[in-house]
Amino acid sequence: MKTLIIIPTYNEYDNLRPLLDQISTYAPASDILIVDDSSPDGTGRLADEISAENRQVYVMHRAGKLGLGTAYIAGFKYAVEHQYDAAFEMDADFSHDPCYLPDFLTAIESADLVIGSRYVDGGGTPNWSPLRRFISGGGNIFARFMLGIPIHDCTAGFRCYRRDVLESIDLDTIESQGYAFQVELAYRVYKRNFKIVETPIIFKDRRVGKSKMSRAIFLEGFTWVIRARFGRASHEHKVASLPVEHMTASLPNADSPLPERSEGELAEFPSGAQK
Repeated sequence: MKTLIIIPTYNEYDNLRPLLDQISTYAPASDILIVDDSSPDGTGRLADEISAENRQVYVMHRAGKLGLGTAYIAGFKYAVEHQYDAAFEMDADFSHDPCYLPDFLTAIESADLVIGSRYVDGGGTPNWSPLRRFISGGGNIFARFMLGIPIHDCTAGFRCYRRDVLESIDLDTIESQGYAFQVELAYRVYKRNFKIVETPIIFKDRRVGKSKMSRAIFLEGFTWVIRARFGRASHEHKVASLPVEHMTASLPNADSPLPERSEGELAEFPSGAQK
């Protein structure tokens, strides 16, 4: 299977090279597309240097800080155009540990979307504060309940999509960013009856640099769910949907997972690349 790992970057100079080294260890056959938003710290220049050294690394430079959602959409379009079988979303800050890539690659062989989940058995967030766990867990409960999707971690950003999924969800109509972007894509994929699998991951905070999470990103996710539930989006794609499958952990559990519940209960549920 021909796979592409899409990594949006903004001021990730110190993380980039060690991350790519680890990716080459765990997914040596995968190509990598770095989508850099004109990072002031020189991340884009470093990406070009690495690309010159490694024929599996490609770089897309964008004019400014245009947002995570649009970076992934640009990467998805690149993956479709270049006939990749599957495309990953992956953060550049090591919160998405490359050691889980083999699990994703195995799961995507028989799934349409694989989500790295913090909220299934074996997943966790060991170094989060109680407040952050409450916000993230509560947000997932809210989205799952309001949208009726049996996905435990619909805000997760470590994912792998098959190309036919990306071709079917009308990427040009997606406008959300941050949490909302991930929820919107999960919702669209589920409503189109694609097979979704959640594989457990241990999510850790970034090693180097500053988090880009903000109150505005959180509020956007909340308001998108409200609009989707009561607005136009709630009337689209009324089709039967497959249940979401959950894989077991391949690594020891470093944090207590949220409890599993029955389906009747409330649950957590463009520039061109250069070579």
